[in-house]
Amino acid sequence: MYKVIYDTDPGVDDAMALLFLHRHPEIDLIGITTVFGNASVDTTTRNALFLKREWDIEAPVAKGANVTIDPLRKEGAWPTFVHGENGLGDIEVPETVDLPLDPRPAHRFIIETVKANPGEVTLVAVGRMTNLARALREAPEIAGLVKDVVIMGGNFYVPGNVSPVAEANIHGDPEAADIVMTAPWKVVVVGLDVTAITTMSRGYLADVAARGDRAVKLLNDLSQDYIDFYKHAVDDGMMVHDSCACVYVVAPQLFTTVRGSVRVVCGGIADGQTIVKPDGRRFPPGDWDGLPSQVVCTGIESEKVIDLIRDTLLGI
Repeated sequence: MYKVIYDTDPGVDDAMALLFLHRHPEIDLIGITTVFGNASVDTTTRNALFLKREWDIEAPVAKGANVTIDPLRKEGAWPTFVHGENGLGDIEVPETVDLPLDPRPAHRFIIETVKANPGEVTLVAVGRMTNLARALREAPEIAGLVKDVVIMGGNFYVPGNVSPVAEANIHGDPEAADIVMTAPWKVVVVGLDVTAITTMSRGYLADVAARGDRAVKLLNDLSQDYIDFYKHAVDDGMMVHDSCACVYVVAPQLFTTVRGSVRVVCGGIADGQTIVKPDGRRFPPGDWDGLPSQVVCTGIESEKVIDLIRDTLLGI
């Protein structure tokens, strides 16, 4: 059984990933931490509470960062053209959800939960890496206590999606991402190299919804505008970015990877670019020395991943 803290900014594809984590029989979802990104942290937290209520999720929700780790960085406009004004495809969502939040800020929830479960917790982070970076700054010793860190973010051998070289989650807080990538823990990076080629069609999702329960029907409803957004890149479907990271936790055999140290460019025209130095490549002494070797996903069995998501949502 995998104990998972899900660090998220719901978000439409975040919602699918959340339902996957909730329903997979090998995953024990022990916490949901929220961060700004697809919307403000107030909105993403409300959305997490709404989905928790609608899907009968027991895991506590802890509210996280609302600004980048570097106070000089300014957040741009929220991507309402992707996830809607309310972050959930503009389905009807109440302004407030009458459920309690965990009293701790997200980074402290992470610290205390990891310390209470040494060697057992997998952090699945699918938004800005700000909460994880804050946790490392406050308690660097948790790097030796976390089982795994699996993130959705970055791009290595394919173009970015918010600039020619950068992916949105990393670009939104590059300094935090660099802290996470260079910490002495195991990081698996599930980025656009694999998520951009893993898509679910509108018809496929509709079939899942027709076979599924109320929760899956809600997921189908909130995904429709997101599918419309992707018409520039996908033939009547959507990329399931965040769910790919969740699938890696239980089925890493569906991915091919390279290993190496990873850095994030902070500033300039390449702001947010993720770069891997593959293990075994020799360079003169420099900023790559002494860094941990991380895992970067470069290939994926997309059809098997999509079918695993379907089967998990349906409880097959």
